[in-house]
Amino acid sequence: MLEDYTNRNLSMLMDFYELTMSNGYFVKGFKDQWAVFDMFYRKNPDGGGFSIFAGLEQLIDYIQNLHFTPEDIEYLRGRKIFDEEFLNYLADFKFKGTIEAVPEGTIVYPNTPLITITAPVIDAQLVETMLLLTINHQSLIATKANRICRAAGDGFVMEFGARRAQGADAAVYGARACYIGGAGATATVLADQLFGVKAVGTMAHSWVQFFDSEYEAFKAYAEVYPEDCTLLIDTYDILDSGVLNAIRVAKEVLEPKGYRLKGVRIDSGDLAYFSKKLRKVLDDAGCEDCTIVVSNSIDEWLINSLHIQGAKINSYGVGERMITSKSDPVFGGVYKLVAIKNSDGSFSPRIKISENVEKITNPAKKTLWRIYRNNGGYGYCDVLTLEGEEIVDGQPIKVVDPKKPWKEIVLTDFHAKKLQKTIFKEGQLVYEKPSLDEIKAYVADQLANRVWIEEQRMENPHIHYVDLSEKLYNLKESLLESEH
Repeated sequence: MLEDYTNRNLSMLMDFYELTMSNGYFVKGFKDQWAVFDMFYRKNPDGGGFSIFAGLEQLIDYIQNLHFTPEDIEYLRGRKIFDEEFLNYLADFKFKGTIEAVPEGTIVYPNTPLITITAPVIDAQLVETMLLLTINHQSLIATKANRICRAAGDGFVMEFGARRAQGADAAVYGARACYIGGAGATATVLADQLFGVKAVGTMAHSWVQFFDSEYEAFKAYAEVYPEDCTLLIDTYDILDSGVLNAIRVAKEVLEPKGYRLKGVRIDSGDLAYFSKKLRKVLDDAGCEDCTIVVSNSIDEWLINSLHIQGAKINSYGVGERMITSKSDPVFGGVYKLVAIKNSDGSFSPRIKISENVEKITNPAKKTLWRIYRNNGGYGYCDVLTLEGEEIVDGQPIKVVDPKKPWKEIVLTDFHAKKLQKTIFKEGQLVYEKPSLDEIKAYVADQLANRVWIEEQRMENPHIHYVDLSEKLYNLKESLLESEH
């Protein structure tokens, strides 16, 4: 069952125009014409200083499993608009291109190519929808989760959002993305079974209501789960009933058997006020090690407010506002043609022009570099160069800020790193996928050692520079001039 879930044939999950364009390319004799497409995004969610790239593993699975079944071909034949030879081509289809991408978990910035596909134009066109769907969703949720986890500081964040997610896949892959972003656990069992994101949970209000009294409900739960007993104490009255019955169970049921009450959870009310009251009551009762867990429409802004108010909270169960990125629910990644391969192996650049300046694309097949300061190792800027241009550590390089082209910038005292790795080469997977724990650790390491704290501010973060090499900038300007 699990293999069926992760290896589903999603080849037909695409916009219809992917098929109509591909059929057109085929009929017009372009099936062997190679093209280059970039996937990038234009702004960080929630006005943040960066985003976290996620979803690459699911894209890899999709590409490996991409094929069209006899039922798919029959459906397309029934639409009566597709050339029969094109349908025969699809029946034997296998992705033949090269995919380059930044590693999953990379801290990324707007207008930089996260994924570059160099492939026959039909291959590149057919994967567009699923590529965007997968990367947009998980990058959005990983980024939101990281904001919440950074706000929580030492507090433990759990993902509790499945029942409010937009469908089953959003719940399962959303839990995976939350883990990448820093969450420590999930309430979604399938995410644990598929990805090893630890599933946790205690009780609902219905458990407490089911018994004749709150005490009997707590006592029964403690008897079943003495080693991991966290009690939900806000079904009736938090201070005059819930916490008192929890302490009674701790003293009468758990401690005589050598166990301790692990935690109490509240899901309503003034979380700052009640957490402070609870901490005192628990400490006075000798339950200093009992954690206080809160849930109830939590996000990074509420957590910041709770900190300011001196709340005594150890753990956060975060649901709808993280699993849906409720405050900014669209990542906005796009997929644009940037070059066509010529018969001699060279590439002719392509550019998309728009009345909106921010929608004008960076043309040509490019290389994405991250420039690090030698004194400290933090990422200073990203630079896009034409493919084949080299940035040599320590050798001064002149770059152009496309937003301030009149400002001359010469980079010195740095070391550079190419960010994209080859994932597929001529249709074959050549990349070793990291484990989910490795991806999560990679995110944490970058934020601790490579990303300026000023970029991590929740409000008005420092804007990471994304510059163009002189050659790329001049090419872009010449294309704009010629089109004009």
